Amino acid sequence: MRAPFACDPTKTRGRRLAEEESTFRSPFQRDRDRIIHASAFRRLKHKTQVFVEHEGDYFRTRLTHSIEVAQVARTIARALGLDEDLTEAVALAHDLGHPPFGHTGEDALQALMAPYGGFDHNAQAIRIVTHLERHYADFDGLNLSWETLEGIAKHNGPVLPPIHWALAACCASVDLELSTHASAEAQVAAIADDIAYNHHDLHDGLRAELFSTDDLAALPILDRCFAEVDRLYPGLNYYRRRHEALRRFFGVLVEDVIAYARTELAALAPDSAQAIRAAGRPIIRFSKPVFDDLKVIRDFLFHRMYRAPAVVEMRREVTGVVRDLFPHFMAHPDELPKQWRKDVEEVAGDDTALARIVCDYISGMTDRFALQTHARIFGAPTMERGVYP
Repeated sequence: MRAPFACDPTKTRGRRLAEEESTFRSPFQRDRDRIIHASAFRRLKHKTQVFVEHEGDYFRTRLTHSIEVAQVARTIARALGLDEDLTEAVALAHDLGHPPFGHTGEDALQALMAPYGGFDHNAQAIRIVTHLERHYADFDGLNLSWETLEGIAKHNGPVLPPIHWALAACCASVDLELSTHASAEAQVAAIADDIAYNHHDLHDGLRAELFSTDDLAALPILDRCFAEVDRLYPGLNYYRRRHEALRRFFGVLVEDVIAYARTELAALAPDSAQAIRAAGRPIIRFSKPVFDDLKVIRDFLFHRMYRAPAVVEMRREVTGVVRDLFPHFMAHPDELPKQWRKDVEEVAGDDTALARIVCDYISGMTDRFALQTHARIFGAPTMERGVYP
């Protein structure tokens, strides 16, 4: 049953370019489908979260992460009576703007783009779905509905000045009301992202042997999860034990968000999606006790995983790849692929516009393509060693 504060696809604010509606799919379903079929979405298969794509077949990529986020988001949306299709669309699109090499690649591009307006993966996702995907005869981008665009732009909360140039360009034609919170559906996508990465970073860190099961069993929330598994399954195999504990951890986070959201919604009593946007605070979030416990877990991950010596060394190496490629293509834009050179010709003499094209090209690269391109241009061998034995 649809809640009164859910976004209603029959009352969408529409698309930038009006289209004839589908006879069997809602506007939000079409948005989700266009995102899934986008080139940028397919490239997430070979973009990483923490580890570089070639380091192991079992580590999460941006694609598997996005699928996990969508699964969690659908579960929470269904429990709260929200529009599952809109929630899924935002969840699947939330990482489209990430460059190769995860946050390491983003940090490198932020520094390189500082003289030209900066780089932000969330703004880049908007640029992709409004400009860079060029497959349709009638428009650039995916021509998504207002609600999906809003969710991509604001799922982490209001966007405050200074507004990134890519977002500002979008809002010049579509006012996304950046100063307000997003819909409940977008807030669900954001919290599902937190749940998914907290869970799978623990799993990936174990697989990389950056910490042990005993280390996890000493952390808040996880201590209770391991204790329950040991009570129910004494002497359980090592791998099954940690899987059972981590899936219980996953469940604790999902159940906490649903319970806390129901409490917040009951107190607010919103009668429309706009009432959620105007609430002045996020409605879909963790309770304070769980949020405080997660801060301890995140601090553990920061020191034991994100700043592990092997990971730091890999960050240094891939940062060098991005730092080499950017000035090279700025100096040699004629070496860009044919479809990019037409854009370069149109901005001749404008260094800022050229930098943004080069940034679009590099940020769209997968990990392996960036490494291969770097090896082709500079003759340096691609990195083949992993961070685990």
